[in-house]
Amino acid sequence: MTIPLSAKTLTASAAALLLATGFTVGGTAPGTSTAHAAEVDDPISSSASDAQIEMGFLGSHETGQFDESAAEITAVHGDTVFTVNAQAATVDVIDASDPTNPQKVSEIKGTGVANSISIREDGLGVIALEADDKTQPGTVMFFDANDPEADILGEVPVGSLPDMVTVTPDGSHALVANEGEPADDFSTDPEGSVSVIDLPAEVAAPSDSDVHTADFHEFEEGGAKTLPEDVRIFGPQPEEDLPISRNLEPEYITVAGDRAYATLQEANAIAVVDIASASVEEILPLGLKDHGQAGNGLDASDRDPEDVPTVNITEYEGLKGAYMPDTISTFTSGGTDYLVTANEGDSREWGDFVDAARVKDLGEDGLAPVCETSPLADRLGDADLGRLNIITDLGLNDAGDCYEELVAFGARSFSVWTTDGKLVADSGDEFEKLTAEAVPEFFNSNHSESNLEGRSDDKGPEPEALTIGEVGETTYAFVGFERIGGIAAFDLSDPSAPKFATYFNNRAFSVSVEDEIEDASDPAALLASAGDLGPEGITFLGSDESPTGEAALVVGNEVSGTTSLYSVADLANGGDDGDDENAGTDEDAGADENAGADENAGTDQDAGADDNAGADDNATEDAQVDAAGSESDSESGANDSARADAGSEADSRADGAVADGAESDSEAGSSADGSEASSDGDGDPLPRTGADLGQYLILGGIAVGLIAIGTAAYFFARRRS
Repeated sequence: MTIPLSAKTLTASAAALLLATGFTVGGTAPGTSTAHAAEVDDPISSSASDAQIEMGFLGSHETGQFDESAAEITAVHGDTVFTVNAQAATVDVIDASDPTNPQKVSEIKGTGVANSISIREDGLGVIALEADDKTQPGTVMFFDANDPEADILGEVPVGSLPDMVTVTPDGSHALVANEGEPADDFSTDPEGSVSVIDLPAEVAAPSDSDVHTADFHEFEEGGAKTLPEDVRIFGPQPEEDLPISRNLEPEYITVAGDRAYATLQEANAIAVVDIASASVEEILPLGLKDHGQAGNGLDASDRDPEDVPTVNITEYEGLKGAYMPDTISTFTSGGTDYLVTANEGDSREWGDFVDAARVKDLGEDGLAPVCETSPLADRLGDADLGRLNIITDLGLNDAGDCYEELVAFGARSFSVWTTDGKLVADSGDEFEKLTAEAVPEFFNSNHSESNLEGRSDDKGPEPEALTIGEVGETTYAFVGFERIGGIAAFDLSDPSAPKFATYFNNRAFSVSVEDEIEDASDPAALLASAGDLGPEGITFLGSDESPTGEAALVVGNEVSGTTSLYSVADLANGGDDGDDENAGTDEDAGADENAGADENAGTDQDAGADDNAGADDNATEDAQVDAAGSESDSESGANDSARADAGSEADSRADGAVADGAESDSEAGSSADGSEASSDGDGDPLPRTGADLGQYLILGGIAVGLIAIGTAAYFFARRRS
């Protein structure tokens, strides 16, 4: 279909054409930067047939830093984007008033490493700073986002490794998830906690006395509160005191009403914090997802045999998954608050301690074997579960001498929960199904390199980034896939049955950066040609907040080091979710309404709800290295920094797909190597910018006419002289 042009789209197209022909706009000469930095030739776009939104590329700011966490968490104030640049230990300040060409204008630097940022509506900015020694107390720094120089207002102390900060919707508090990770050698393990900071009414820094700590002391043995049995407490205890408080590691926070909800990723639980009293009220265990249930399958092997389809999404009786959410958000429907989680998974690998192992290694090196009576006993080969990484302290029988069931890291899904921890809905195996259809030749690819099934044996697409936003009158969850990349949008109109709407991925799989960058003559150009790799954080902009006048997303991509803006077009409103006379961009850039994703795939309200399930552990990218040279992912600080799976590289099918850059045959019509996407419902594919070709011809004629007039005036002036 062709989306009608709005006035602002026409203006943007005209401006782009004038710039291309050498004319100036608004008296400013065009610079050297391109209008569509880091946009790939054919972004992947796949939508449900009845989707009411579609996403497209607007523009990107590039750091040129590959796999250095140079763009992570984002926040927006006015037309300015603030992006955490962990590689430089700063926050980049980016002018996005022209969303097609965002430009860095300054940076904010504090003491330590910047991990997270949030900005209050009036411009009070808050940055979470990790100490140089991550086990020591961190700080929260305040700045004025209204000031072009982003003046520093002051800072206050908080807990160890402040990994995430958010401002409450009413602006009265800043909440900080102090993760308290152990030292890299596990010689010490600081407490995890949540800091509750009272904020002043004006744009100013609070004082130290305004900082309150919600800790877990009352859940220790003999404390006033009982820790539920299914909350996972595990690993070494280098200190003799506070074993529970030191084990729990708050990861991410959202707010609903007068309470905050913090994910405890490794413990597979959520902490409920009363904001007014700065105290943890309760801890909600999340239980395990049943991968033996219909619609909850997964592709568990990166070494499928030749006679089995590469995409092999299968249910396994006796295999469970620990949700282990990273990002958490909230929305309200029918007067009820709901929590939404991106179920990434995360393991611990500190010093000599590793809580992950491949299934085929069970029964060796001191690990218990799989019980002979387990339904998984005959499915332990590489083609089934042998390559899968599982949690070593879960699934054992009562005697602890064999595994009755196996538990994988993460759930490869997003979930909707009640605020008391009851599962309302889970997306099942839909993430793998929709990406398999959209990008079949690079299914479950890693983010640093383009490969086939490089992550099937670990956490698949690895959902991590998450935000909730309203387009028109519909609430959507936008979920970012850390590994294969891209963002999937789900309609949350019925909280018990989220419905797939669209998937957009600004990535060129024909470029495998990790394999090519060492020999590249221009590494920055190579990185730019790959597009966006490793979405880490997403900020949603409503139509009244976006510089385009319609909804948009701001995405920090940690592997490509890009901060990118995506349009979110409201198809129910003619593709225009607002009217902003100052907007200067094509909001439908790169969008494609390809159908083909199964909108009902794997959604199961009851998926994984298991009252007796042992709480599980947080799956990191860290995978156990085996003798065959399989993938080993290292974790640095609070960030998951993934490395390629050498074993997957050896997979001849994956190597062939990367080397050949073979064109995708996806039914969704998307292309893995930049080939033309399939046509829309009316038979005509959308131009790359989403504008109508006729408009281009008209504008081209106008430009030619202007050039002719200028030329005639020049010769006339010469004749008169």
